Amino acid sequence: MAQYFEAVGRRKESTARVRVTAGSGVFTVNEKPLEVYFPRTGDAPMILKALEAAGQNPTLTDVSVKVEGGGVSGQRDAVKLGLARALVTMDEGARGGLRDKGLLTRDARVKERKKPGLKRARKAPTYTKR
Repeated sequence: MAQYFEAVGRRKESTARVRVTAGSGVFTVNEKPLEVYFPRTGDAPMILKALEAAGQNPTLTDVSVKVEGGGVSGQRDAVKLGLARALVTMDEGARGGLRDKGLLTRDARVKERKKPGLKRARKAPTYTKR
């Protein structure tokens, strides 16, 4: 089996395990092509931005991703972070370009817990005078 470089990316409730190998440019997410798994406009280019920032040729790099948990945007950002981290393990010289574009920073924002007496984390019930 070919040598691969692996990293984990997380965002909100999503976790993505990313493996990068030298190959023919195949990018699969949960056994599906990238454009099929993330059909929304802009999602795939946002993920592939990490390859460009690292100076990697997308047609010579195979990427395999297992992602679970959360929603579409959380999974997208988890894959993006995991790919950036995997590229750093593959080539330490890519760290600067990825850091400058903000691709190695974990977005720590998560859903705030619901508070007692409120409808959601901060939404209060409608005030009625009578």
